[in-house]
Amino acid sequence: MTPRSEPLLWLQLIGVGVLPLEALLLLLVLAGSDPGPLPGLERLLCWAIGALAPALLLMRRPADVWSLLLLQTPPKGRRELQRRLSRLQATPALTLATAVGAALGLPLLWWIDRQAAVASPVSPFSACPRLVALLLAALLLALMLWQWQQLFQSLWLLSRKPETVAGTAPLSLGELEQQRLSLGLPLLLPEPLLLPEPQKLSEPSAVVPVAVEPEQRTEKAEGTDLDQQVP
Repeated sequence: MTPRSEPLLWLQLIGVGVLPLEALLLLLVLAGSDPGPLPGLERLLCWAIGALAPALLLMRRPADVWSLLLLQTPPKGRRELQRRLSRLQATPALTLATAVGAALGLPLLWWIDRQAAVASPVSPFSACPRLVALLLAALLLALMLWQWQQLFQSLWLLSRKPETVAGTAPLSLGELEQQRLSLGLPLLLPEPLLLPEPQKLSEPSAVVPVAVEPEQRTEKAEGTDLDQQVP
């Protein structure tokens, strides 16, 4: 019962490469409009809508680890291992990671908005009003925060030992609906990965030395000399 046999946990790690691309898209969105008379206030409101509010929700109801936002594994069709891992999501470490991700969203948004004028010639959102750009930026921040939490959850669960998973009670369907944020169509039914079992090295057979008494050695030696004298 190892978490490394679940393919969705490995699939969530794609967020490492997706997050920089979403930051680039955020730059292009903000580059399509000029900042208003109070750009600092606009950034604070955008961050509060796109990062702070979703962070409070995700700390209260963490994102379901078996949800890819658009698709998810049906709750009634989940394996026992998946339900055990769902209960292991409730840990203060993941709550702290979500809070850190929301806090990092503010300086990221602030820096990108200040540098957005550099990308204005290549931005496809050049005719976008400032309000629409800020709303799109808030949506991107919420998406980045979701993937940030999913990334840390996957790393956390992949590092759990099989003994820890086996000693954890499965999460019931009612607890899942009340304690987890499950989004997406219930269409994901991936099969577990077939991992090779560790081979146990066979112990070498112990050779017990047999002690030969001195009298037996003398008799064997005399017998050998007589055999050599006989033609």
